Amino acid sequence: MTDPVRVGVFGAGGRMGAAVCEAVAGDAALQLVAAVDPFHVGLDVREVTGVDVGGLHVSGERDAFTHARAQVAVDFTVIDAARENAAWCGDNGVHVVVGTSGFDDASIGMLRERFTRSNCLIVPNFAIGAVLMMRFAELAAPYFDTAEIIELHHDGKVDAPSGTAADTARRIAAASDQWAPDPTQKVTIAGARGAKGSGDIPIHSVRMRGMVASQEVLLGTTGQTLSIRHDTFDRSSFLPGVLLAVKGVGSLSGVTVGLDALLDL
Repeated sequence: MTDPVRVGVFGAGGRMGAAVCEAVAGDAALQLVAAVDPFHVGLDVREVTGVDVGGLHVSGERDAFTHARAQVAVDFTVIDAARENAAWCGDNGVHVVVGTSGFDDASIGMLRERFTRSNCLIVPNFAIGAVLMMRFAELAAPYFDTAEIIELHHDGKVDAPSGTAADTARRIAAASDQWAPDPTQKVTIAGARGAKGSGDIPIHSVRMRGMVASQEVLLGTTGQTLSIRHDTFDRSSFLPGVLLAVKGVGSLSGVTVGLDALLDL
């Protein structure tokens, strides 16, 4: 019988970090061996997640991962911390799964240089339905003349547009560069046409109390439109993708962006 994969979690005291700790602890193929969060140092992980994992306490230091011989780290923090955490994992030969949004090309390039002994998987969205939504939009793009993206998130999300929306625009733009020009000649309120993503594809960001995460891709051509939408109603929807990533990151090579590589899309 194969030994469980030893997993540590950065940001263990946050809502997603705590949910990941609970999911890892409940999976027989995984073992939660480290939890790091400078804002919850000393707490028993049971106080954070409600799950008893043998008296494991939250640490404030990354070295907790090496002391616990963690094979995979999961990061749900903020971009500045996630960038440093991921680089540390690369330097120390620990695989890492990153769910924090905001990684730009320069950050990814830096990480490619650091991950020579282990792998890094950066996932803009762990909801498998959202990954499929992006893939469907990418497949449909060459058959349409116009495209716009509307992303809706809870009012606690500090960045806009979302990483998923920006990634969707990149993938659509890569699939087709034959887009009709924007007919707008007069903007009476600044920003009415949204931000411009890759290929000048408009992205509209909504921040609303009561939302979790939704995205709709609108594609149009003569006489028809196509709407591809994904809705997340609860953060638990991300956990199957997180567990898939934790179990699969070791099979990848270097730095990978997106869950697609593990879904054979």
